[in-house]
Amino acid sequence: MTESVTKRKWYVVYTRSRWEKKADQLLKEQGIRSFCPVVKTQRKWADRNKTVEFPLFSSYLFVYADLREQVNVRQTAGIVNFVYHCGKPAVISENEIERIHDIIQCYPDVETMSLPAFQVGDKVKMKNGELMNWKGEIVEIHGKSVVMIIEPLNCALVAKVKVPRAALAIQ
Repeated sequence: MTESVTKRKWYVVYTRSRWEKKADQLLKEQGIRSFCPVVKTQRKWADRNKTVEFPLFSSYLFVYADLREQVNVRQTAGIVNFVYHCGKPAVISENEIERIHDIIQCYPDVETMSLPAFQVGDKVKMKNGELMNWKGEIVEIHGKSVVMIIEPLNCALVAKVKVPRAALAIQ
């Protein structure tokens, strides 16, 4: 067997809507390593408050598989297909998987937002970090960083903020 067939990598798979945790469980029952990052959120019903777990990435999860196991992944209930990039299944590095795991451990209220959600001119509020609760306006976007002006006490402060999405909230 060649090394390329038996070498496992982390892949991104697309799931049916609201099947992320179930598909993750089904993959694990088959002995396929998978990762469905979840965050805990407080939900309020009329009669009680409850902590519930939601997948961090809606309709996506990660699988650690080789070429032979990819067939089993595709045949698992709830899995639609692999996510493709440049005609091949998208591969995620082990470091990125670890970073996602670390982020959900350190920031239990993290949420994902697509990059186009932030635009120049948006009013935002820092949700955590040293500038927590400061409000500002986005004036430039550079990749995964934004430049924003924060105006406390009638003075302007330009801050370049690395964007894990948990850091900013649109006002």
